Amino acid sequence: MKKVTLMLIALMIFLVACGQKDGSNGGDKENEAASEGNKADVITVSGVLGEVELEGPVQNVVALEWTYAEDLLAVGVQPIGMADIAGYNSWVDIEKELSSDVIDVGTRQEPSLEQIAALEPELIIAIKSRHEAIKDELESIAPTVFFDPYPTDESFNQYAEMEATFNEIAKAVGRTSEAEQVLADLAKKYEEAKATIESSDLENKDVVLTQAYSASQAPEIRVFTPNALAVTILEKIGLNNVHQPDSFEVYGFSTLNVEGLTKYEDANFIYVVQDNDNVFENQLKDNSVWKNLSFVQENRTYALGGDAWLFGGPLSAKVVVDRIVETMVTN
Repeated sequence: MKKVTLMLIALMIFLVACGQKDGSNGGDKENEAASEGNKADVITVSGVLGEVELEGPVQNVVALEWTYAEDLLAVGVQPIGMADIAGYNSWVDIEKELSSDVIDVGTRQEPSLEQIAALEPELIIAIKSRHEAIKDELESIAPTVFFDPYPTDESFNQYAEMEATFNEIAKAVGRTSEAEQVLADLAKKYEEAKATIESSDLENKDVVLTQAYSASQAPEIRVFTPNALAVTILEKIGLNNVHQPDSFEVYGFSTLNVEGLTKYEDANFIYVVQDNDNVFENQLKDNSVWKNLSFVQENRTYALGGDAWLFGGPLSAKVVVDRIVETMVTN
């Protein structure tokens, strides 16, 4: 009897141990599956100062540069905070409106760390040239990805950088399919504009693209170079940029005075100025050099408006195209 009892006890112990072992294995498998699932949800955003890993698509984003706010809007996401909203509203006019709920977090050069922290963002999007010095402070608030719209590699121009950054931002907010549609719409816009220009009576397709402003009351004129984002836009619609700098301009423009424009008299002159700082109608109005330039005398100057942003994303590119067609062809 004792032997039978001992055998039954041993059998029970064995069965319990097997049950525990099976249960433990099942739990491990569940944990492993959950871990693999979490890994699948991780989004890696590539920036110029390293990759940023996010646990999934984010919605609460602070943009410290206008273009990055524009990129968010393009894919249907409102930033919760951005730098210099007043400046954005002066220089940028795109089809997607910035919500009145978006919080201004200071200037693009010196954003307020306290205001950014108060918003409790899931992601901060920064620009290397302005914000690398506060990288540690920003990263202590939230994951921060840095981009650089001014590549020093001459084989990778500003337009290519714009598209790459736009796609990375779309990935971060889980809107890659929306980004693909935005870029497809932009490609169609280029094709349509190019066809319109080719079928127009615009005989001279040579252009010089400029942005002008006052500096210490004197006019300064930015003339855009081949690596500039805006020049690539011109080329995509069949126009020919004639300004060739003596050396590589990392920011995509040379700064000239009015005398520097004399070599481009035969080209069409396209320009962006603010209404309250129109150097061509103010400081240069009676300037003999300006008045005697061929494109001035022949009315081949074309204003795109102060809010045609030449350093923007896909939606700003569409605005630039529309303004060029409106002023050079359809007017």
